[in-house]
Amino acid sequence: MEAVAPSLSTYQDESTFTFDKVVEQEVSYKHLSRNPFDKNLLPELMRKYYNIDDIVDYIKSKPHCKRVTLQFPDHLVGDSTLVATEISKKLGKSEQQQVEIGCGGCGCNKESDKTCNNIKPKAEEDQSVWILADTSYSPCCVDEVAAEHIGGQMVIHFGDACLNPVDKLEVGYVFGKPDIDLDVVIEKFQASFSEQDQVILMADAPHSYILKNLKERLTQHNIAYGDISSQAFPRAKIIGYTPDPAPSFQLLNRSFHGLSDDSEETLGQYKLFHIGVPETPRLLKLTTIFESVVLYDAEAENTITGPFPNLMRRYKHMLMAKSAGTIGLLVNTLSLSNTKTLLNGLKEKIKTSGKKHYMFVVGKPNVAKLANFEAIDTWCILGCDQQGIIIDQYNEYYKPIITPFELLLALNEELSWSGKWETDFKKLVEDLGEEDNNEPAEYNDEPVFNPITGQLTSNSRPLRRQEYLQISNEGNDGNNTESNESSLVKKFSTDVVIRDTVSTAAISLQDRTWKGLGTDYDEEEYNSEGALVEEGTAGIARSYQFDVSNREE
Repeated sequence: MEAVAPSLSTYQDESTFTFDKVVEQEVSYKHLSRNPFDKNLLPELMRKYYNIDDIVDYIKSKPHCKRVTLQFPDHLVGDSTLVATEISKKLGKSEQQQVEIGCGGCGCNKESDKTCNNIKPKAEEDQSVWILADTSYSPCCVDEVAAEHIGGQMVIHFGDACLNPVDKLEVGYVFGKPDIDLDVVIEKFQASFSEQDQVILMADAPHSYILKNLKERLTQHNIAYGDISSQAFPRAKIIGYTPDPAPSFQLLNRSFHGLSDDSEETLGQYKLFHIGVPETPRLLKLTTIFESVVLYDAEAENTITGPFPNLMRRYKHMLMAKSAGTIGLLVNTLSLSNTKTLLNGLKEKIKTSGKKHYMFVVGKPNVAKLANFEAIDTWCILGCDQQGIIIDQYNEYYKPIITPFELLLALNEELSWSGKWETDFKKLVEDLGEEDNNEPAEYNDEPVFNPITGQLTSNSRPLRRQEYLQISNEGNDGNNTESNESSLVKKFSTDVVIRDTVSTAAISLQDRTWKGLGTDYDEEEYNSEGALVEEGTAGIARSYQFDVSNREE
């Protein structure tokens, strides 16, 4: 009788053991030139696009930086090899520096003699170039973590950047100069605005070089523009582009030229024309500042007028954080200044409010990573305001994700939201400093009304509930580990306390319907003798112990 494979086995035929052919795809270099060009001109186009000569000059001006790392976003990684090769060629080798050393055995009997032919030169370490193949956090941020893995002292960041201050390393920004048709931009602008409109021109970092020229050509309109602000990051240098001298008013790492009044309230009277499509966090921030927003997609050469993300969902998630008992602090960057100060301030604020917190450092968080932590009621993400903040527009994540600004609002008993959305770490740290001067409020163990679910929540402040918990004295004897004062875990009423702190994670496990394999049986039904323990297979996959024994025989 022929054996039949189980129904769960995968059917196998000849196609199972064949390999798919690699389909060659033509690489697009539209950022270098919108028109087709000879591939032999590719090195020259890249030298001009990335300003290779200026990069080399900047690296040579920092001789103490021996290891230079090049950070590319995903869409520019294809250029990294050629760029690194060109930089290495122009750097060359540093001259060897001769030092005085002991005699090499010529018989001069001198410890040091400059005339000795056997004096050996001591080579000084040359400046070397390394490519960061993958970033730990958002590609717009300088990845200090990846650079430190190879002992890097300098990072050259390519492409669009959030331009937030960096604490440790020397940083050079290379935005590049994408090829763009200025006549098409003017045509789309005039179709979107009338001559009476007050408009501000802004762009992502690579397209910022055209703003001043674009403003000069739009003479019939009342126009201001926001250029790159070099004062926002004093330790870094922009390579290949020199912004206009920054005026007194700056926002979003941009300096605004031509405003009627230098204030953030004035921006609310202007409409925004933004060249390039910003990421969702940045776009949400822009919609809360300006009267209206029009985006120009430089690649598709068309305009986008919305709908854009709004604050209604942010307000909802903030209200859910008010009734949350456990806050997960999700750190999505370690490079930005003020991150540690803000993190410590939030931890103290959460503790004062009677809530619990856990801290997580996760690079590029996604749904699967955050779904592993069921005990977390609300996530608070600390990341840059351009790409480091998660805006869950499609309800993909199981728990709400808020920003530090929204968390501070949720922890404040007197809720007042004016409609602004703050993402600047420096301002948030200042707000925390002002709140520290106030006396902490005393909270009772009263249920909190959740306006989202319409229910009362009794575990919104687990750290404030210890004084109301009662120790159950039933079955109190020497053999009862639950009532032993020296035990680590104690059961208070229906809750679990670990080292005098209510464990929200343990409560979450207790409330789960399914608690793992074997929970369908009572302990009385278990066999007290247990199973017989046998020795398993030893060794590694390529050389198990029984294989070694067989070969010896």
